[in-house]
Amino acid sequence: MNLKSKDLILVGLQAILFVLYIFDLQVLQLSFPTFIKDTSLVLVILGGLIFILALLQLKDNLSPFPSPKSNSELVQTGLYKFVRHPIYSGILIAFTGFAIFTFSGFRLIITMLLYVLFEFKSAYEEKLLMKRFGTYKAYRKKTGRFFPKF
Repeated sequence: MNLKSKDLILVGLQAILFVLYIFDLQVLQLSFPTFIKDTSLVLVILGGLIFILALLQLKDNLSPFPSPKSNSELVQTGLYKFVRHPIYSGILIAFTGFAIFTFSGFRLIITMLLYVLFEFKSAYEEKLLMKRFGTYKAYRKKTGRFFPKF
């Protein structure tokens, strides 16, 4: 894998947002009805399951960096049959659910910033994947970035 400075910057920004998410500053507390708070745990569990399953399905292709590994293969089965970046999907779903569960507007803002970062990171990764895999363009047309196409 030939890492570029953009790889390091994107992963560094992601790490910073993860740390900020963990240490909720409690500057913007929200209020939700109890049933929404309780339902948000379903999002945490669903997002966590998607994240773990996507990690397992990538196997040796897994890397935190957008640049694909030199020996990587294009995975188009399992969750990747429907979504190009299910790891990001799982993170976004779980983080949204936990932010609601903890009444944290700060965590919701961090989750939105992660979404924006994942848009940039995945766009960069997809440029590299199109250069590496001739079938990526067709795969991209039939699958959603973070959520399935309907």
